[in-house]
Amino acid sequence: MSDWSSDIKQYSNVYVFDPDLKIIGRLEHLAPEEKIYSARFMGDLLYLVTFKQTDPLFVIDLSNPYQPGLLGELKIPGYSDYLHPYDDTHLIGIGKDTMENEWGGIIPTGVKIALFDVSNVNNPRLVESIVIGEKGSDSAVLSDHRAFLLDKEKNIMAIPVREVIHIPVQGSRYEGSHTKETWQGTYVFGIDPEAGFTEKGRIKQGTGTSGDEWWYGSTVLRSLFMDDVLYTISRDRIVGSDLRDLTRRLMDIGISHDDHPSYYF
Repeated sequence: MSDWSSDIKQYSNVYVFDPDLKIIGRLEHLAPEEKIYSARFMGDLLYLVTFKQTDPLFVIDLSNPYQPGLLGELKIPGYSDYLHPYDDTHLIGIGKDTMENEWGGIIPTGVKIALFDVSNVNNPRLVESIVIGEKGSDSAVLSDHRAFLLDKEKNIMAIPVREVIHIPVQGSRYEGSHTKETWQGTYVFGIDPEAGFTEKGRIKQGTGTSGDEWWYGSTVLRSLFMDDVLYTISRDRIVGSDLRDLTRRLMDIGISHDDHPSYYF
């Protein structure tokens, strides 16, 4: 929970309620002037991400609901919009990397995927983080957790991405001029909890445009697998790829998307 006061612009709190919705425990003023971005409950623990300039991951003990307590925290650049448990001692965070602009403000850039080791609740640790794309990149996972796919048995994690890369214009009279290359599809990773991520492949979903046009219909919204086929599903198509070799496209079925025009940015 976030709240306002006259002395501090914003602060983050955790409240515990009983079945009658009466507050029985509280942990207040966790992160002054920071906003809560994501939370994940695992057993008696709460993992909480806030953000203003860095991404604190808080580990909170709820074993005594009357006295919740802060066990540990980790501060890294960027933030996580979604936290997903990998196992009892590891968390996956999906969000954005950040950078400081020329006026000293903080702006989001590429899609950030992070693996956290929380085996020591007093000292959570970043195992690895990967940043995909640059400013303007996005993922459906950031607003809909159902777009995220993880299967430990097959060792696959599928993340849909709308990726933007900025390319400087050589010889331009205007400083900072650039063009954009865009890509729509799915990144597929394997996970080693001790070492981090291994990219297994990328599945392109869009039929192909470049520059400033992003096809709304090609945004991957769901991924699923049956046997050894990974299906990536957008509004305009269903693509089936061989999990043993993701460069092999086994099917590509177009879906009418006349009601979903392309958008220009």
